[in-house]
Amino acid sequence: MASGNLRAELECSVCLNTYTDPVTLRCGHNFCRDCIGRVLDTQERSGGYSCPECREEFQERPALHRNITLRNIEENFLSAQPDQEESGVLCTQCYHTPVPAVKSCLLCEASLCDNHLRVHSKSPEHVLCDPTTSLENRKCSVHKKILEYYCAEDSACICVSCCLIGGHKGHKMESLDEASEKKKKNLRNVLQKLMTEREETERRVQSLEEHRRKVQGEAAGETERVIALLRDLRRRLEDLEKRVLSEISGQAERTSLYVTDMIRELEIKKDELSRKMRHIEELCNMTDPLTVLQESDTGDLCDTEDGDDEDRERHDRLLHDGGDLDVAGITHTLHTGISDIMSGQTRGVSGVTDILLDVNTASNNLHISHDRKTATWSDKSQNRPETPERFGCSQVLSSQSFSSGRHYWEVDVGGSQDWRVGMCYPSIWRRGYQSEIGYNKQFWGLGRWLDDQYSVIHGSNRIRLPGKLSSNRVRIDLDYEAGRISFYDLCDPIRHLRTFTTTFTEPLHAAVCVGIGSYIKISGGNQRGHAARDGFSGGYCSAFCRYIVFDGKMSPYIVVHRALFNISAMLSQTTA
Repeated sequence: MASGNLRAELECSVCLNTYTDPVTLRCGHNFCRDCIGRVLDTQERSGGYSCPECREEFQERPALHRNITLRNIEENFLSAQPDQEESGVLCTQCYHTPVPAVKSCLLCEASLCDNHLRVHSKSPEHVLCDPTTSLENRKCSVHKKILEYYCAEDSACICVSCCLIGGHKGHKMESLDEASEKKKKNLRNVLQKLMTEREETERRVQSLEEHRRKVQGEAAGETERVIALLRDLRRRLEDLEKRVLSEISGQAERTSLYVTDMIRELEIKKDELSRKMRHIEELCNMTDPLTVLQESDTGDLCDTEDGDDEDRERHDRLLHDGGDLDVAGITHTLHTGISDIMSGQTRGVSGVTDILLDVNTASNNLHISHDRKTATWSDKSQNRPETPERFGCSQVLSSQSFSSGRHYWEVDVGGSQDWRVGMCYPSIWRRGYQSEIGYNKQFWGLGRWLDDQYSVIHGSNRIRLPGKLSSNRVRIDLDYEAGRISFYDLCDPIRHLRTFTTTFTEPLHAAVCVGIGSYIKISGGNQRGHAARDGFSGGYCSAFCRYIVFDGKMSPYIVVHRALFNISAMLSQTTA
């Protein structure tokens, strides 16, 4: 009964046979190494690991630790309790019913069951061994005697006659048990080395599998990041494409409407001129001098110069100053948009932002310079077409907007007496009292009033600054994500004037208001373009240095940004 219980304890719960190379899990249960290996391989495909015995779950594939103590117990038990049924040898004395043999007698060349073994001779010449069907192999082929010794010199098993009279006389002899134990000892040493080598090999395999899983995880993460990066870039480029195409179509539509109005006016004038020409021809064809001289409207017929100069000036201005698309402005919008995309991806701080004034928003008493950097008050109307986006008072917005990132720009106010600069939402009113910069909540600005006072203003809340500006140059800083607009006097050292803090709900435009006899000139604005032409220079270099090379290969981020820089460089050369 005790032997049966011990055999049950030595059975693997997977294959239900006695353990073969037993190993232990962290939970303490034992299995054949091959059995538990196949179970874990099956579980790996389902995404989780657990013990087949107690169902304890493991987050990672459990390590297998060899149970040497259990292996030794198993070997001792099996050597003391040979498996009769598995030997396949039957008792040669049981004629009627096949009964498994427990021993074989080498002298009798017979296999015996338990019953026949009890009555078998106990004399020394009857040598018993484990059940076997190859009894002739246990005897000397020459002397037909039992093999009892081992010749170490010839590495052969021999009988007594071989020792005394055979060819092994005088050789070093050992009993079979002694020679077997020596060989087993050597084999155990070899086995231990092989076990150590196999365990080391298993550790290497596990480390390589962990490295493979790590690389696969990194590849999945990197793939996700690159896909997200390119998806965001595509979205930004699509938005930029829509904005630029909208600007092109808007310019073309506005010009077409203005030209249509001029053509209609000129057609009316042409008809009037034709009428006058026909009337004059009729007078010239009359033969009665009295009728010719008494014609009352000949003065009106001869008056052909009134309005000609104005019409000619509008015609020339349209053809030379406003008749074509603003290609430079469109290119600048495209260039700035790509630069903004690069700034957003690198999360860097741009240099002086290139600001261009949008003529389409400028009031008709503002003259905008050819480079769109200077706004000057003029007492002469510029005769631009009246559109919903044009201001009624002497104000103008920038052509570009800012919806992310950090930017700054600078203005030269010179000796102007009445001016305001700052940033505002594009939804600011364009007509009426509330459209004036500084008298609504859509504008954050700094200005000088005719009373020679400098103030910052937002939502009609005018805050006077102590003293005057020490220089003629002012700087405006924008940090969109932080919701900050700051103003500085660019004296030496730079003087901070005021910072507004809020949460922006719309894109922001630079805004300029010029009073009578005043002007404002935007300075700077070339650093971003130079950075694009130089590739990786200036403020962008530090932002890109951690992306450049990884393990001798260029990071996908630097490839994307280099492509954007090349596009920006081409646009910079176009606008240069």
